Parts: sequence; structure tokens; C-alpha cells
Amino acid sequence: MKISRLFTIPGQNVYDRFEYSTRTSVLRNPDGSKVFEMNNVEVPQQWSQVAADILAQKYFRKTGIPQRDEKGNEITDSEGKPVTGSEHSIKQVVHRMAGCWKEWGEKNQYFDTPDDAQAFYDEVAFMILGQMGAPNSPQWFNTGLNFAYGTTGPAQGHYYVDPASGEVKESGDAYSRPQAHACFIQSVNDDLVNDGGIFDLAMREARVFKFGSGSGTNYSNLRSGGEKLSGGGSSSVLMSFLKIFDSAAVAIKSGGTSRRAAKMVIVDFDLPDVEKFIVW
Repeated sequence: MKISRLFTIPGQNVYDRFEYSTRTSVLRNPDGSKVFEMNNVEVPQQWSQVAADILAQKYFRKTGIPQRDEKGNEITDSEGKPVTGSEHSIKQVVHRMAGCWKEWGEKNQYFDTPDDAQAFYDEVAFMILGQMGAPNSPQWFNTGLNFAYGTTGPAQGHYYVDPASGEVKESGDAYSRPQAHACFIQSVNDDLVNDGGIFDLAMREARVFKFGSGSGTNYSNLRSGGEKLSGGGSSSVLMSFLKIFDSAAVAIKSGGTSRRAAKMVIVDFDLPDVEKFIVW
């Protein structure tokens, strides 16, 4: 890839192209009590308070981030151990995303030259800082945490295609190859607990929601209420399962933040329970 510069200049620090201000972000309950508060949120001056709030409340990584003083030096405690906490600046978030994309591009030989890789980084950073473009939410949540901070953790059931072999492999952790897609369309079989069934879907959705993505499913494969089961009884009403799934989406905070998970549900119009579904 040959990357032409439109907004940036070679050798100039892209972050210096903007002037910054610090904001306070507060999220309150209807009764006025505080749910979230963060001071010294650094954003470009032209950003609105709403944009700063979204960044601080939903997209900053809140734990495990090395803290630095005004000169950029790492802050340590009385025992000399690094002090960790939350991201606090748009510069941190842009660098971990754009820097990660640049590194992946270099590893996979996407760029013609190192200058093209740097031009890609600078141009993308400029467009995000200037609100000319933005990635989807899971990129803001997850991309670059391993690249920028060395964040790691146990495997969470993700898979990836090995670029060298073309084979699908299970990820060893959830951060070196992060979940970065916005929406997943998932199927469900008329089965309670086996692979591909109702509660297998609940587990798959939990994984999707945890890392900030959304899930959509057509539930028309499921039997309607009152239909016979192999064990001799009758099935639960489809709506009872849908309410469980909806409650799970509310309970699992998307990306580990204050946003409820995004969930889409559809059924075919000839399903016996369709009127109950429409009313719900």
C-alpha cells in the first residue's frame, strides 16, 4: 500500500496539530446520584462535552494503564511498583488504535515502505482527533490494549484465521487478537442445552457483549408455546426465552462500561407467537 498524505506533514508530530483542554465527565442517575465521575479528561478543544463524555464513560480503558506525570515519566508507589489506573487522554486511545493497526500492517507487509506505514498512522490519527472519521465501538474498547500496555488475560473462546496457514485456530488470550467487529448475526437451534441451542446462544452472546459488540438472531426455529416436547411435556413460550436474553443483555455491560449491550431480535411473520412478540 502506498499512502499519500492529505492532512499531515512528514516529521511533524500529528498530536501537536491540535490544541487540547481538560474536561470533567459526570454521569448521574435520574435521582441525581453519581454513577460515574472523571476529572482531567484530555480532548481537543473543539470537541463537544458530549464527545468527551462518550470517550471518558465508554471508551477509556479503566484499569491496568500505567500512570504518568506531566513530563511523561512513569509514576511509582512507595515500593517502586508502577501505579496503574485509567486512560485519561484521547492521545492514549488514538495511539493504541492507530499504532496497533500500523504494527499489524507492518507485520503482514501491507505497506510499501516504512514511510507509508508512518503516513498511515499520522493520517488516521489526524482524522480521529479532528472527528473526520471514527472506528466502531469494539475498536475503541479493545484494539491496541496488548500493543500499547501489554494487557493480557485468559482465553475467552475467540477464534482467528492464521494468516500463514489459513487455518482457524483458538485464540490464546482475548487481547493480542481482540474482538473488533461491531455486530454478529447468530443462529439458534430448537434445543435447550446442546451446541447451537438456546443456552449455547446465551453463552455466545455473553462473549460478544462483554467485549462491546452486538448480537442479532432470528428465533423462528424455536417452537411456540404449548408445542409437544420429546420428553412428553409442552414447550415454554418463546417469549419467556426472549425475556431471558433481553435481561442478559441489560446485565452484561457492553465493553465493561456503562452501556447496555446491543441486541436485535426478529421472528418470521407466520410464527404462532408473532402477535405476542409484536406487543412485547
